[in-house]
Amino acid sequence: MIRRRLRTLSLKARLVLVFLLLALGTTLLFVQATGELFSTGWRELARPLVADYLDHLAADIGSPPDVARARDLVQSLPLSIRIDGPQVQWASHPQQQLQRHGPRDRQWQEALERRTADGHRIRFGLDWAGAGWPDRPRWLAWATLAALLALTAGAWAWVRHLLRPLGAIQAGAQRFGQGDFSQPIAVRRADELGALAAQVNAMAASLQHMLAGQRGLLLAISHELRSPLTRARLHAELLDDSDQRAALLRDLGQMRDLIADLLEGERLAAGAAALQLEPVDLDALAAQVVASQFAGRGIGLQLGGKLPPLPADRARLQLLLRNLLDNALRHGGGTPVQLRTAATPDGGWLLTVRDHGPGVAPDALAQLGEPFYRPDAARSRAAGGVGLGLHLCRLVAQSHGGTLQWRNAAPGLEVTLSLPPAAAPA
Repeated sequence: MIRRRLRTLSLKARLVLVFLLLALGTTLLFVQATGELFSTGWRELARPLVADYLDHLAADIGSPPDVARARDLVQSLPLSIRIDGPQVQWASHPQQQLQRHGPRDRQWQEALERRTADGHRIRFGLDWAGAGWPDRPRWLAWATLAALLALTAGAWAWVRHLLRPLGAIQAGAQRFGQGDFSQPIAVRRADELGALAAQVNAMAASLQHMLAGQRGLLLAISHELRSPLTRARLHAELLDDSDQRAALLRDLGQMRDLIADLLEGERLAAGAAALQLEPVDLDALAAQVVASQFAGRGIGLQLGGKLPPLPADRARLQLLLRNLLDNALRHGGGTPVQLRTAATPDGGWLLTVRDHGPGVAPDALAQLGEPFYRPDAARSRAAGGVGLGLHLCRLVAQSHGGTLQWRNAAPGLEVTLSLPPAAAPA
């Protein structure tokens, strides 16, 4: 249980806890060792002196004990005196308990007692209250606690300052993981953490260079393929009508769409810079796409109504709607497809497309949206598509500052586009 709780603590908290335990352990060992050393030596040195002094005090009180003389000694010295015997029963501090009337050490208690010739026992002790000691240890304890808390706060501040670069490194790693290489990690230290930040920046620069090379190669190939593909399609159009001609035109059309999707994906990778923003009514846009491209195909519309127009790229949202609806119709197994729109409480948009087909395996949900990924046979090339549809949809959502999420709705797959107010572009 303790190990589990310690594992949940941050590195800063664990370091401060180690420092605190180390300080407490060192203090306890030091106090115990020095206390034992000094107390043993003090007893051996002070006992003879105290014994000689108490002999003089007992002789001064007399036998039988003189209460008046004992009272004078108590008033002039920080002492407590208790007299027990056949003739005199007197205590200078009757409110004190017996164990408080002098040290608790048995040897000291015996050393502080004197017996007179007539059978009286005189017990000497220190008047702690008269000497002002009860308040002093309490004040000292509070001061010690305050000092310990101050040291702990100082250790916390020092550890926080020492590990501050970890937060910047973590934030930078998250940016790099999301493909944002525009802002490197600030290197403000010359220690190991500063070296780590510099190494992460170097790794990010290498990844950015590699990705840029891959994108450049992909764009170059895509551009170079468009011209021969156009010529091939033109030649195929001149052939006589036949099944081979139709199959050839279909394959050439898929190649054309693939190249167009690749080029569009690279443009959307630039984020908001690729968008052409204008006020868009999401309900009207959804109804227009369904009526013009999916009429009579069993798509149910549930429009939220009175959605606030937000600045967005109309053509890219049409691309997103077309891909989501086409994906739902292709893999829904002939079941109805639902398209819903709604407004969020903060003034954003929600758009949901759901089919009622077999859905996706749970372990494949996390990989949806990756380029050229097809989760299973039900969503294979034979059923149409090469795995770029959801990838383009995700890029459209991200370039508008939104998110695209999917889940198994049992039955079917549900994909939800969420756009923030004012469609804060990425």
